[in-house]
Amino acid sequence: MNFNDFHKWVHKELGINLSAYKPDQLNRRIDSLMSRVGIKSLDEYAKAIKSNPEQKQKFLDFITINVTEFFRNPELFDDLEKKLLTELLPNNPNLKIWSAACSIGCEPYTLGMILNKIAPNGRHTIIATDIDNTILSKAKIGEYTNNEMKNVKNNELSKYFEIKGDKYYINNKIKSMVTFRKHDLILDRYDNNFDLIVCRNVVIYFNNDTKAEIYKKFSNSLKKGGLLFVGATESIYNYKEYGFEKAATFIYKKL
Repeated sequence: MNFNDFHKWVHKELGINLSAYKPDQLNRRIDSLMSRVGIKSLDEYAKAIKSNPEQKQKFLDFITINVTEFFRNPELFDDLEKKLLTELLPNNPNLKIWSAACSIGCEPYTLGMILNKIAPNGRHTIIATDIDNTILSKAKIGEYTNNEMKNVKNNELSKYFEIKGDKYYINNKIKSMVTFRKHDLILDRYDNNFDLIVCRNVVIYFNNDTKAEIYKKFSNSLKKGGLLFVGATESIYNYKEYGFEKAATFIYKKL
């Protein structure tokens, strides 16, 4: 089995379309993961994924980029908070937000904490989606380790988390603000009328055609004047093609 065969097998068995990813980068990631678990061939790896639930989950976690933390790049979340206050909340006190590729929930819960601080009386909707059901189950529990907490300030920690041993649990107030759903950015239909879409540190792994299609769909899903917030390595250089203007370094506004 070569990489092309393996990609086809993953699509058939797991429903993940690896042709959307940058191939060299993806194949290096697969090689790295195989060597970590001591597997030398793609045939052997396919068998391991099919027969061993733990190996299957490791592969899904690795491929679907589940590296996350609260307030990732805090200065960018400061920019977002200012834009919410100046661009969105004056026009609509009840925001509809999509956290796409949300992983274990740090990002949508971060958004909940920000909204609870700056617009606590709003009836906000935060929809958080990911491709992986196991990851979504973890997100719904809201249990975190020190790794994810490094940017959480002390006042936020005491206000929004319960600490048990070495674990941190998001409180029910913030948890109740977020609805989790399974969603594939490549294959599934997008909802619309969003005030804000947050999709960070995911699109960078896709090839240019897939990336362009996702940005086009994001634009269609936003209200006029809505914002798209991307990751710290994901500047959209041709943003005008998707009907955006630049609102901040990594925030784009739909015209």
